[in-house]
Amino acid sequence: MSVTAPQGFEAAGVVAGLKSTGKPDLAVVVNRGPLKVGAAVFTSNRAKANPIIWSQQAIQDGVVEAIVLNSGGANCFTGSFGFQTTHQTAEKAAELLGVSAGDIQVCSTGLIGVGDETFRANVLSGTEKAIAALGSDGGADASLAIMTTDSRPKRVVLERDGWVIGGMAKGAGMLAPGLATMLVVITTDVVLTPQQADEHLRRATRTSFDRLDSDGCMSTNDQVTLLASGASGITPDADAFGDALAAVCLDLAEQLQSDAEGASHDISIQVVHAASEEDAVEVGRSVARNNLFKAAIFGNDPNWGRVLAAIGTTDAAFDPYDVDVWMNGVRVCTQGGPDRPREEVDLTPRATDLVIDLRVGEAEATILTNDLTHDYVHENSAYAS
Repeated sequence: MSVTAPQGFEAAGVVAGLKSTGKPDLAVVVNRGPLKVGAAVFTSNRAKANPIIWSQQAIQDGVVEAIVLNSGGANCFTGSFGFQTTHQTAEKAAELLGVSAGDIQVCSTGLIGVGDETFRANVLSGTEKAIAALGSDGGADASLAIMTTDSRPKRVVLERDGWVIGGMAKGAGMLAPGLATMLVVITTDVVLTPQQADEHLRRATRTSFDRLDSDGCMSTNDQVTLLASGASGITPDADAFGDALAAVCLDLAEQLQSDAEGASHDISIQVVHAASEEDAVEVGRSVARNNLFKAAIFGNDPNWGRVLAAIGTTDAAFDPYDVDVWMNGVRVCTQGGPDRPREEVDLTPRATDLVIDLRVGEAEATILTNDLTHDYVHENSAYAS
């Protein structure tokens, strides 16, 4: 059920004709209340798609009645025509739902630079079709309609004592901070204020989506939206809700990681004993973006020298000759020199755990990434994406 698991939400996913495959390509999620609280975080890319420009303004009052999401076209770099298309999408949804267009979020994903009258007509008719199909069991259909190169939908439901969080996500490529090329909708039936929703969401995304760095590429369309209906009537403990939301976001981030385009390894880079969390993140990201390291993992080669070479490019506080490195539980490097034989490291499983001990402090952070494969290069060169 995903986004319709909490009380107070309806959703639908329909075929609008945006994809040449004829698969579902437009989704609507509606908050029936009684609260209509919303919060969102967006790509930090300066090049922003028209739906991002619209939604950033619309979210300012913390009220979201519904969100319309389409795949099959990013509506990015499509000029004033593209922004008008987003505006008309919000107006169409608002008219059908009897609410204000300023309380409608709009998300798009697909090819950049494509948008014409046919695209606009399909989005508008698809919005009408989806709203007519809304139901409390429509979460699964909605999660299918937002997929692009994804091989499977990403869904999660977390239940607590009397309240629920549900979520759906799409994303398989261009996974890097600034969120990742993702559209994420998270719903909950707890009682929250707009400020609380915003604070909880930013805290949760900071340690989940913002630490997913599959290929170092940042999208123009990323958006993570949290909707709260208050339908349970429960105001949970702030820490309990924050932890639950963080768990939901991490679950979805890991699903995105495991479906990354062409990947054969899911790599968890844990940096420990750093001087600060910022240092730990910088060190982990330097490895996640190092193509030599990623290619070695693809070849099942525990080449720890590439790890040290990568982290040496950072400004983090550590002595490169006093660093320990573990690969899948085997310490291959200690104090900047060889330790256990490489032959002891088994990199054939998909899950790959890399631990880097900087030996200077108590802070830590984990970055999620993937290997660099022939399939990734083929998938991103054989067609537009």
